[in-house]
Amino acid sequence: MSDPVTFALVGAGGIAQSYADAFANHPDARLVAVADVRPEAAAAIAGKFGAPAFGSYQELLEKGPRAEAVVICTPPNTHEDITTAFTGRGWHVLCEKPFTLTPSSARRMAAAAHDAGVLLTMASKFRYVEDVTKAKELIASGAIGEVVLWENAFTARVEMGNRWNSNPAIAGGGVLIDNGTHSVDLMRYFLGPLAEVHCVEGKRVQQLSVEDTVRVFVRSAAGVMGSVDLSWSVNKELDWYLNIYGSAGTVQVGWKQSRVKRAGGAWEVFGDGYQKTRAFRAQLANFARAIRGAEPLVITADDAIASVDVVEAAYRSLRASPWTGVINRATYDLTCTPAPVRV
Repeated sequence: MSDPVTFALVGAGGIAQSYADAFANHPDARLVAVADVRPEAAAAIAGKFGAPAFGSYQELLEKGPRAEAVVICTPPNTHEDITTAFTGRGWHVLCEKPFTLTPSSARRMAAAAHDAGVLLTMASKFRYVEDVTKAKELIASGAIGEVVLWENAFTARVEMGNRWNSNPAIAGGGVLIDNGTHSVDLMRYFLGPLAEVHCVEGKRVQQLSVEDTVRVFVRSAAGVMGSVDLSWSVNKELDWYLNIYGSAGTVQVGWKQSRVKRAGGAWEVFGDGYQKTRAFRAQLANFARAIRGAEPLVITADDAIASVDVVEAAYRSLRASPWTGVINRATYDLTCTPAPVRV
């Protein structure tokens, strides 16, 4: 590729620190400016790269260097305004997940980027994990036969009471939109278009105004069933965050190792697990190379819209309370005559 693509970073919170690690000595992407409403946070990251810091994205646009692209690391209720401000000036945009709060907002963001002739992608780090890509290739090769069942779990005990992620006005919901956006993107990657979704909420342990534990069931357009466990309040202590069961074997994608078992065979290790900085560096590389025309985007604007659509459908299911009640009698007549057995 030619010279590295120049990037600005908007937002200097926790996820921005991961991008700072990924930008360090990156061959395809160079950080040239940082903006945050907390000037000291922006300066802390910018100083590592000898870059200027700004107190708002508006100030960056008016007074900062003219970079080619921007990474948006602010809460999702701000994504549409910030994205359209940058695409309107001809900047390519990598927007952190959750992409935005509503399907209509996602479509406006995509339309604005299209009209400006710039690229727009949604950040979803697991799609850039080498083991995830290898798992998809194994399945496509027929290693486990026809996929029948897909399982995912993103669960951990995290205190969320003082974080914006649990404020529905800012985040759009709770763990379903926060962690679930990763799950939806992975499901679509492995299973293709999703046709139906059913979502139920678990007990609220943290007394939040949003859901902290949910289970999601999905059926793909091809008829494959998927299930997802999401929680901020329990940790399932699993070695594998993806289990994919086929008619002739199983693929497991894990935190420290990934493996495949073909029918009648033994487990074969094919990957060394999840490495966060490596995934972020791969994400930046893909976006930069797509800007240069060297390779296609891994996650397109259409993928981002579809992610928002599925999450929105899951919330509709959650609100519908789709449980069927069980008839509970206070006492049972234990002297009743059993019904005759039919043969």
